Amino acid sequence: MRFELDHLFVCTAPGAPEAEKLVEFGLHEGPPNRHPGQGTANRRFAFANAMIELLWVSDAHEAQSERARRTLLWERWSGREAEASPFGICLRPADSSSTEPPFPAWQYRPTYLPDPLLMYIGDAGIEEPMWVYLDFMRRSHREHQFHEHPTGVREITGLTLTTPVPLRSIASQRIVKSSVLATQEGPKSLLEIGFDGNRHQQIVDFRPHLPLVFQL
Repeated sequence: MRFELDHLFVCTAPGAPEAEKLVEFGLHEGPPNRHPGQGTANRRFAFANAMIELLWVSDAHEAQSERARRTLLWERWSGREAEASPFGICLRPADSSSTEPPFPAWQYRPTYLPDPLLMYIGDAGIEEPMWVYLDFMRRSHREHQFHEHPTGVREITGLTLTTPVPLRSIASQRIVKSSVLATQEGPKSLLEIGFDGNRHQQIVDFRPHLPLVFQL
């Protein structure tokens, strides 16, 4: 079964003021979005093959409701400066023949997705990133959303996660084995995102505003 990155998210302060650092760097910001019934909202940056999403809890009651509780998004967001990984890694099929989730997962049907669409969420705690599989997404969806960035970057071509704890879930092991994501241990959660094969050999560090490093 072949799968690839569809988008990633990082938990931020309400309203994601951190997004301004990405705009200053030279990214074109797309339209924001809200997730009714889930209690979250985002600001988004689209690329030709994937997307970066800055996510926050906009409604604590909805985020802790019976429907959304199992996602652990409230715990992940509220614990982003402590024990929780602030990241989510969302995957899609790499070809039309792959539909079943590539790791043990439960079905999540948020109210903002029309039937019969759903998400598969991997079984893992908040110390790991949230692992999500979207069987209805395709690369063409991202290509359609893409607008050229002033800085010239086009595609996400690599991800390296620094994690304070070993990744032990089956989902994480299969994703790492697929080469979608490389991992290393370190004192704080960090995601290094490679663009366009790192052809310019440049590094842009967004800490302390965001736990992100761009490799260009």
